[in-house]
Amino acid sequence: MATEKLRLGVNIDHVATVRNARGGDTPDPVRAAVLAQEAGADGITAHLREDRRHISDADIDGLMAALSVPLNFEMAATDEMQKIALRHKPHAVCIVPEKREERTTEGGLEVAREENHLAHFIAPLRDAGCRVSIFIAADQRQIDAANRIGAQVIELHTGAYCDAHAIGDFATRDEELEKMREMSAYAHALGLEVHAGHGLTYDTVQPVAAFPEVRELNIGHFIIGEAIFRGLTPAIAEMRRLMDKVRE
Repeated sequence: MATEKLRLGVNIDHVATVRNARGGDTPDPVRAAVLAQEAGADGITAHLREDRRHISDADIDGLMAALSVPLNFEMAATDEMQKIALRHKPHAVCIVPEKREERTTEGGLEVAREENHLAHFIAPLRDAGCRVSIFIAADQRQIDAANRIGAQVIELHTGAYCDAHAIGDFATRDEELEKMREMSAYAHALGLEVHAGHGLTYDTVQPVAAFPEVRELNIGHFIIGEAIFRGLTPAIAEMRRLMDKVRE
């Protein structure tokens, strides 16, 4: 297949995490999102959690007003979040699993087990013009279920691959990478658009970026952390350079 430009979605959740650690208005995640947009991000991702631990409702209002690139609104499959999404009608909504006790999203959504509920949940979002993405593990059963319920996009959870790389378990890392490679091709063949994200760094991004079926990577925590040392614009520019290099 022809190689297309790989889009970079920058997740600005953890700018809000730093703000909320002390309270007040700074640092402002909307300002970070606009700067990321100017630095070459193709989209902005924000996860409005049920407990509002980082992104707030006001942040979503601000992002919708300020951005000219698409907003990818991550959310759990709850009535409250559906109402918020339908009010704002962002370019994309990504349905993710959510548990109050977790530090970050720990795994992919169990679509096959909740197929009927999710099919009814996403239908109004699609009708409102939102592109619906489902955040899942690289598992054929989950991909098939996502396709059946009418999702237009799947986002493959890259966390297990990144975690294995971080601890030097290269056998597991390579096994996870191969699963993602196979499932990217499988999902693409079904007509699903394929995205990927979670835990990607400068060291781990290129093997995933090399999958020709993957159209978008969503990266947040590492870029925001790296921005402390480099600045946000150079941090994004380096990630963009690494992604583009493998697509040349």
